Amino acid sequence: MSQSLSKIVVHVVFSTKNRRPLLADPDIRCSLYKYLGGILRELKCSSIEIGGASDHVHIVCSLAKTLSDVIQNLKTSSSKWLKENGVRGFAWQNGYGAFSVSESNLEEVRRYVVSQKKHHRKMTFQDELRRLLQRYKVEFDERYLWD
Repeated sequence: MSQSLSKIVVHVVFSTKNRRPLLADPDIRCSLYKYLGGILRELKCSSIEIGGASDHVHIVCSLAKTLSDVIQNLKTSSSKWLKENGVRGFAWQNGYGAFSVSESNLEEVRRYVVSQKKHHRKMTFQDELRRLLQRYKVEFDERYLWD
C-alpha cells in the first residue's frame, strides 16, 4: 500500500476539577462546544458531536493526531478560554476517559452525547463514567478515579 489511511473515531469524556458545576450556564456551554470544535479543526480532527452537562463534556471525534495530543490541546485551550470568558476558578480534572467508536455504532453514540441534559436527570456523572468503563471493559481502581 503506497499511502497510510485510517479512520479512528473516539468518544472522549472529561470533567471539571472536583466535578464542580462550572458549566451550568447553557450559553457558556454552547460557546464552549463551538470552541472545542474549533480546536479540533485546527488539529485536523473532525468534530462529530460535542455535548455534556454542568460538570463534564463528551466529545465524539475522529483523530488525525495522537489521542493524548488532542486531549491536552482541548483541555489547555478551553480552560484558558473559559477563564477569559468569566468562569472564575475553572479547571478540568486530571485524566480523561476515551472509548473507540465503530462506524456501525456512531449514530447511537451521537444521540447519547446530544441527550446529556435528559440523561443526567437520572444518573450522576460518576455513575455514568463507571457504566462507560464497564461497558468498554476498562479496568479501573475507584480509589484513583475521582482525583
